[in-house]
Amino acid sequence: MIAAALSRRVLVVRIATWNVNSVRARLPRLLPWLKERRPDVVCLQELKCVDEAFPREPLEELGYNVETFGQKTYNGVALLSREPIAGVVKGLPGDPEGLERRVIGGTIGRLQVLNVYVVNGQEVGCEKYDDKLAWLDRLRAYIAGDFDLAQPFLLAGDFNVTFDDRDVHDPEAWRERILCSTPERAALARVMDLGLCDAFRAFHQEGGHYTWWDFRTFGFKNNQGLRLDHVLLSPSALAACTGVEIDLEARGGQKPSDHAPVLAAFSGL
Repeated sequence: MIAAALSRRVLVVRIATWNVNSVRARLPRLLPWLKERRPDVVCLQELKCVDEAFPREPLEELGYNVETFGQKTYNGVALLSREPIAGVVKGLPGDPEGLERRVIGGTIGRLQVLNVYVVNGQEVGCEKYDDKLAWLDRLRAYIAGDFDLAQPFLLAGDFNVTFDDRDVHDPEAWRERILCSTPERAALARVMDLGLCDAFRAFHQEGGHYTWWDFRTFGFKNNQGLRLDHVLLSPSALAACTGVEIDLEARGGQKPSDHAPVLAAFSGL
């Protein structure tokens, strides 16, 4: 009877995305969080360190396989997994040498994972804003050409784009500003049109949920934030998803990142 019950158990997999805003500065927060929440796969963004300086050993001691694509001072992404990571990819096709390091991915079991840190864009209308829109179009072309969305696929990270006004604490104040402008949302929608679903909205339709709060305005204290960090799923991955949450507790306390982690749970993935 016991053996039969065990055989009927369905494995629950937890996948997290977190812009840590400097992995070395945030290590005293990251390690206890990993021990407590025990995610199986973790997408980290904004490492702000080169691969050689990444704190690999304490993460490996927790049982994670570690792949990094780091950059000094800015950017950088990492992928952690309790299971081996196969077919690791770094960057977008055609990236010139030395370009900002913003993409890392691989296959973990049946799941294709792509972790991204989308260009911020600085200000609507400036050169970096145009670069952001072009970068999102390049991301779309990469996914369309190199990934099988008929299979389980997860695209996660800091997208630096809100989907709609529900993701904004004060929509009028942010109207057509960076992170909330119509062209940015349209560029993200083109990525979604490949057949992806916003996993958080599949479980939470109401507004008022945010993942980033500005340090300068004490945004977290006043709940004045934006939802910029997303988990986007192919249909088969969404079918296995049982819930998505924003870990607000991880955003509080001493020396936090300005982002909160987002966790998605899967059953039978």
